[in-house]
Amino acid sequence: MARRPHLIALLVTVACTDAPGALAPVAGPAPALASPNVTVGTTAGSAISYDASKAGTTFSNATTGGVRYVIRFLGASNGLTSNGAVVSGTPISPAVTRAVLSATDSLGRSAADTFAIVSFAPGLRSPTLPTVPFAYADADVPLPAHYRVAVNDVTASDNTPLDNPITNAGATLGRVLFNDMRLAANDGLSCAGCHSAVIGYSDTPPLSVGFAGALAARHTPGLVNARFNPTGRFFWDQRAGSLEAQVLGPIQNPAEMGMTLDDLVTKLTATSFYAPLFAAAFGSTRITSDRVAKALAQYVRSLTATNARYDRAFSAAGVANFAAVFTPQEIEGEALFRSSGCASCHMSTAMVMDGVHNIGLDAVVTDTGAGRGAFRAPSLRNVALRPRYMHDGRFTSLDQVVAFYATGVQPNPNLDARLTAPDGTPKRLALAPSQRAALVAFLKTLSDSTFATAPRFATPFTTTITPVIPPVSPLTPTASVTIQANAYHPPTLSVAAGTVVTWTNLDNARHSATFTSAAIGATPIFISGAQSLTMPSAAGTYAYHCAIHGSAMTGTITVR
Repeated sequence: MARRPHLIALLVTVACTDAPGALAPVAGPAPALASPNVTVGTTAGSAISYDASKAGTTFSNATTGGVRYVIRFLGASNGLTSNGAVVSGTPISPAVTRAVLSATDSLGRSAADTFAIVSFAPGLRSPTLPTVPFAYADADVPLPAHYRVAVNDVTASDNTPLDNPITNAGATLGRVLFNDMRLAANDGLSCAGCHSAVIGYSDTPPLSVGFAGALAARHTPGLVNARFNPTGRFFWDQRAGSLEAQVLGPIQNPAEMGMTLDDLVTKLTATSFYAPLFAAAFGSTRITSDRVAKALAQYVRSLTATNARYDRAFSAAGVANFAAVFTPQEIEGEALFRSSGCASCHMSTAMVMDGVHNIGLDAVVTDTGAGRGAFRAPSLRNVALRPRYMHDGRFTSLDQVVAFYATGVQPNPNLDARLTAPDGTPKRLALAPSQRAALVAFLKTLSDSTFATAPRFATPFTTTITPVIPPVSPLTPTASVTIQANAYHPPTLSVAAGTVVTWTNLDNARHSATFTSAAIGATPIFISGAQSLTMPSAAGTYAYHCAIHGSAMTGTITVR
């Protein structure tokens, strides 16, 4: 009997599918991460297109059917989008954007790679460093003998830990970190932005202005002689157990620099000049928050005052001869400093406070500090260079500080015993006006102004700035304002109508001159160099401020 064609076809099909090894395609290995993405650096406001698969080399796989790529963002995308393995778009602002690239094969097996895209603010600089590092180590810059001798039976106590001595390479790295605005979330504030060398490594406003305009909780303390803090604890309330812990505090504070330590490490890893600096300081290019803390602490500990007039009163052997250096008024002030009890809290030649104290600033405590309204003040070295005093910056001169101890100590249930009379009332210094002046004169001898000009302490990001003033007619009047230490100099200016005013930014920080009057407008936010505005013809007083620092940084221009 003849066979039907369709039956023959069926028999052939069954025979083929029954053959050994012909049930399904052979599956190869699953996708596996072979070449992880490194951190991608770009600039906010500039378009980016990045293939996270790196032309198919990020993952290894041998499965037939190909691989499907998907990218998802961990948190805000900062203006970026993804299509397959490609990230593209224009980052809106400086930020660290984290993403996960997944590769899934035809059998549903997958592997993933997490990576970061760092969008830096435009205009950031690289540091300029000498071929031979500046000297910071004790072997190269030994402490003077008077730092090692007892004054009033107290010797300066060094809080340098055994595992983090000052080295030239470590402090060099610390100097770069201290002055780098990349340490803030928006690349707009460095440690030096609130700790300016020209004002004793402190700040001008009562409360410093953070990266996004928020105010710090307390006044920025001076950093000079932090190495000799005898308790080894830091901040006004002593909450940091070491200088290494303290230096990371402002970086992580949401009101100050607003960074996480993970983002900090990511940003520094994406910054090319840091790898060799970490290698020189620590023996490898590995960047960690612990190494950042150690380098910053080394730099801060190097800020030792050794060239004040007070220092020059000591011989090479550490013997004091104030009469050879001081004026009669300053000699009287030094004696008053000891006899009136100041030296019982501000100890040794380092002039560091021995611990936390409630000094009776207020009868009712509003800030508990380290507990019961007690605080620990920074060293008195460079105290005359600092424009604000106390934890809240309430006093603006040394005269006010001395006057407070003479007449203003308030009754407080937790007042320090050294400021409490036997009957429980506040003990106030009975000083005549001439004695107060003498005490202030002595305090001024503690200032070592060489910090403001010493190259080893200066920002490495600054180049010589030549102000660019727009060409004007010889008949057009001009005027200048300098921006330094988060302040306008001069803060008030009187000019003729139509004057071209130029602001020169010496801070290496983001500033502007933003007028409340629409007739003048505002300069752009700029990091360095100069910007100019033309004053209106209408007479009047015109107020302006910094768009970054707000009411903490203001000025006025009067048009005549």
